[in-house]
Amino acid sequence: MSFTSHPDAQTRLHRSELAVPGSNAALFEKAASSKADVVFLDLEDAVSPDEKDGARTKVIAALNEIDWGDKTVMVRINGLDTHWMYRDVIDVVERCARLDMLLVPKVGVAADVYAIDMLLTQIEAATGRVALREAEGRIGRIGLEVLIETALGMANVEAIAQSSRRLEAMSFGVADYAASTRVPSNAIGGVHRDYGVLADADAGGARQYFWADPWHAAQTRMLVACRAYGLRPIDGPFGDFADAEGYRAAARRAAMLGYEGKWAIHPSQIALANEVYSPTPVQIERAERVLAAMQAAKREGSGAVALDGKLLDIASIKMAENLLRKAGQIAQRRGSEESS
Repeated sequence: MSFTSHPDAQTRLHRSELAVPGSNAALFEKAASSKADVVFLDLEDAVSPDEKDGARTKVIAALNEIDWGDKTVMVRINGLDTHWMYRDVIDVVERCARLDMLLVPKVGVAADVYAIDMLLTQIEAATGRVALREAEGRIGRIGLEVLIETALGMANVEAIAQSSRRLEAMSFGVADYAASTRVPSNAIGGVHRDYGVLADADAGGARQYFWADPWHAAQTRMLVACRAYGLRPIDGPFGDFADAEGYRAAARRAAMLGYEGKWAIHPSQIALANEVYSPTPVQIERAERVLAAMQAAKREGSGAVALDGKLLDIASIKMAENLLRKAGQIAQRRGSEESS
């Protein structure tokens, strides 16, 4: 390990992140009663310009009047290049003690995050909301999640990852990223038939064509920045909500890279995300056996440990601990839902 290390940001269960248009109040109660770990009420892309102020009013009312349980509740504000942004931050944060995080879209440079952090710090100092939330047993300080969805943001992703101690997570915004990088496709997430590799000819002269994932390089770069600086990497939307298997496949690819969760732009995608990003009973049992084997070796003074014919090392312990930590969070969430 390097002598330089960065602790993890605030820990939250973040398998599924449900997007809810801030202008559609009819959806708020359903979102609050859903199985999503994180819900964000959207004031940006899902709201037309003439509805921005009205949506903000609806979101403020929802945060104050609806029981959100133990979900993490966010608001996606408008971009820093719009005249709606400052009112989104000031009005929502000053008037909504239940708000947990802000989602900042189209972050391009570290200074974008610094600007939001400055506003939040002043609001918290002026209103005393940190002490109020801590008295209620909640995390006091407002957290931040940023969307990496432009070429500029990806070019500066490492600097952005270090921009604020409020920063907890990054989401990969595939649709705007595709527009920013001029990808010739209107699909939101998933693979594309034109992005693939052609195999060499076999004995009969036939050549197979294999589809690939056009977002892999970008997802990997953002993931590394997140994990290097203690943030949660979250995969963004999958546009075809009628394609459950396509969503599940995209989620699994991101999970295998090390992503923590994925957006749900439709309620039907919540269960899919929770399924993919939850440890299976087999994985949990294996992790428990790994830790038990390491503890037994420690008691016996053994330097080498094997389980099921495979060598275990420090990395094995860390992976098992990470998995069991997440399983514990999920169990805690289920207990809370059953008691409410």
